[in-house]
Amino acid sequence: MRRRAARFAPALLLLLLLAAGARAAPCGAPDELIEPVPLPAAAAAISAGTLPVLVVGSASVSGPGGSGAESAYPARLETLLSAAFPRARVEVVVRGARSMVAADHLALIREALAGGRRALVLWQAGTVETVRGTDVAELTDAIQAGAERIEESGGDLILLDPQWSRFLRANADVESYRDAMRAAAAATGAGLFSRYALMNAWAEAGTVDVERAPQGLKVVEVDKLNRCLAEGLAEMIERGVAEARR
Repeated sequence: MRRRAARFAPALLLLLLLAAGARAAPCGAPDELIEPVPLPAAAAAISAGTLPVLVVGSASVSGPGGSGAESAYPARLETLLSAAFPRARVEVVVRGARSMVAADHLALIREALAGGRRALVLWQAGTVETVRGTDVAELTDAIQAGAERIEESGGDLILLDPQWSRFLRANADVESYRDAMRAAAAATGAGLFSRYALMNAWAEAGTVDVERAPQGLKVVEVDKLNRCLAEGLAEMIERGVAEARR
């Protein structure tokens, strides 16, 4: 009996590990930090068979510091949304570049929407403004104008607030810009995906911490961060679509 138990123990252990892995949330994002809003335009687009998504932001939309553009969070998000909505064709278009502020993004949004409807716009803003210490009103004015244009085009909007880092927290007035983006989201009815709060929570939990990663593992850690952001966004979008369908 003991010999038989010993023979089956490795297989049993493997099954237990696989089951635990299947249940575990890969990044362990605190649920209260992902607050979905109904996404009726995205829900309608999915039902019609195509989900066109526009991602606008500064450098991180293209995944600098990682292993390549395919590891950036927009590319990962496209894969996750395609799996979540298998009957729809998901098309993610990315616009943005290093050092762009919200006013620059606004021009990109107008240009992109002139070329065709986007059911969902993900607008990453605030980090460059925070670093430069620019007038908060410039950020909110641009977001207001962009939100109006997106609504006119029949799309949904999710805002992504500034990235978190210990250096930024210690050397800039991040909270003023975060408050402005929260107010802008509330005023326009947009969703708000708080990169800042999520990245802080992941760093405190030891899940992903780019700043403290050894130099030789920086690329791995950036890729992991992008994966976690994509998973969080996918969850928020899935829940927003589900709320719109109720």
